[in-house]
Amino acid sequence: MLLTVAICVQVKTINKATEKVGATLDDNNGLRDELLSLQGTYETLYKELEKKDAELETIREQAANKSDEDVKNEQEITNNQKLLGLTDVSGAGVIINLDENREIDSSEVLNISEYLVHEEDLLYIVNELFNSGADAISINDQRIVSTTSIVCDGNIIRINGKMVGVPITIKAIGFPERMEYALSRPGGYLQLMADGGVKVYIERSDNIDIPKYEGVYSSEYISRGDE
Repeated sequence: MLLTVAICVQVKTINKATEKVGATLDDNNGLRDELLSLQGTYETLYKELEKKDAELETIREQAANKSDEDVKNEQEITNNQKLLGLTDVSGAGVIINLDENREIDSSEVLNISEYLVHEEDLLYIVNELFNSGADAISINDQRIVSTTSIVCDGNIIRINGKMVGVPITIKAIGFPERMEYALSRPGGYLQLMADGGVKVYIERSDNIDIPKYEGVYSSEYISRGDE
């Protein structure tokens, strides 16, 4: 009788484990299919953007050969694209490097998160840079534009939907002295991060390259005011 009961219990346990594994595999397959679908959509949209960029470049070249007004319009389009982050740019500015303090023994501190770089740190630094006159900013070569999201996803940070990890390199083109002072002045945010244990380095540079935004702008819900 005991042997029979033991066999029954074992069979039920195996069946439950099998059902759980099957459910997990189904969930993983669903996530994988969803990810592949999103990747396919992104690639399609990006190819369409590249196609439109090529068409726009052709129109620009044609316009530039016509009149002074066309040349003026061409320059305005180019400037607008720079402001929107749709072109590679270069210029003078500052480079900020942030890294987590790996020399700290987590068992010896009360709050280990103070020694890590968080998404709110990046948001604050970006806001300070724009407030001090930055014309263009990138974080680990991800261009910061009006639609950029900087979010925490578990123990990683996503910028423009892409994963970024430490060390963090922030590049900003603008008036170097003003941006450096805004962040590293006494009581400034970089000073607070350094005091908290994060490794912080900032330097000025006369030649900073920032790549263009590689995402797709969406204007589904807006139209021109005169339309």
